[in-house]
Amino acid sequence: MAIRIAHLNVAPCFRGGQRQTELLIRELNSADVQQILVARQGGLLAKRVKDVNIDIRTGSGGPLFVAMATRDVDIVHAHEGRSVYGAYLGSLISQTPYIVTRRVNNPLDDNWLTHKVYRRATFVAAIAPQIAAIMGRYDPLIQLQVIHDSSSELPADEAKSALIRNTFPGKLLVGHVAALDNQQKGQEFIIRVAKELQESHPDIQFLLVGEGADEMMLRKAAEGLNNLAFTGFVDNVSDYLAALDVFILPSNKEGLGSILLDAMNHRLPVIASSVGGVPEIVHDGDNGILIDPGQPTQLKEAILRLSKAPELRRQFGDKGQRLAKNFSANVMCEKYLALYQAAVDATK
Repeated sequence: MAIRIAHLNVAPCFRGGQRQTELLIRELNSADVQQILVARQGGLLAKRVKDVNIDIRTGSGGPLFVAMATRDVDIVHAHEGRSVYGAYLGSLISQTPYIVTRRVNNPLDDNWLTHKVYRRATFVAAIAPQIAAIMGRYDPLIQLQVIHDSSSELPADEAKSALIRNTFPGKLLVGHVAALDNQQKGQEFIIRVAKELQESHPDIQFLLVGEGADEMMLRKAAEGLNNLAFTGFVDNVSDYLAALDVFILPSNKEGLGSILLDAMNHRLPVIASSVGGVPEIVHDGDNGILIDPGQPTQLKEAILRLSKAPELRRQFGDKGQRLAKNFSANVMCEKYLALYQAAVDATK
């Protein structure tokens, strides 16, 4: 008999965590499971998986809605923090076990309810050991596992990638793909470096791919720059990655930075802040360059180093691509399947 799994992801936006939820749902589609997605009404995630054999239940996203929507399942998987309280409420009502994926290294609220919610989870799956360590210090009674996020493994359309490259003829394309959330992603540092290089290195073009709450502020900060372009939200992320020469992620904080895996999958050398689980996948001097967070001078120096060294870019790209193959959606899926079965067995 197939396990009935309810995926909870009621976030109003579509970012890395929602992309990982979609990847898992698609990979599980060929497994012996029945899937339900509980999502926010009008959200992009529900629209993106309509072609999958899955029961989609949308609503307000509140805890009571989540609890009522998951009464008829064997296991609940909360993919982000908003869903956890609904999973907890549902378990009190129906005794349904739940697991939680913890993707960020932000500290949890230190109150009795949050402790109870995470303790009651059969397992909390951290996407990096560093996040697991934070959770362990927060509450030693939480049952922890580490399951890494995966690369998207999405193919690129060569014609569309060529069109993107041809928009900036003769330029070294240095790109960044992320929600425009400056506090987390540090896009202000990219703009600062672009300002410093505009006159001295006109052959370097910066490309910021994505949208977000800080888009207006960042666009204003970049006014007058002819070496930096914003794309807004794009659905064809792989086409942009395939068009780039260098990928940068100067984040102030990260869980794992799964977009780095996508960049590596496209043989891109990467420059990233040494935060969270990033050093697990970016090995300084081997497949990319690690910099300290909040250090635009280091970012600039790393970009200039790679701009002058095409052979180094190729070496980093080749090694990164080989590493990314170890973080496939199939590997992630198999680990979650084992966790689902263990959680269900624990209730018998």
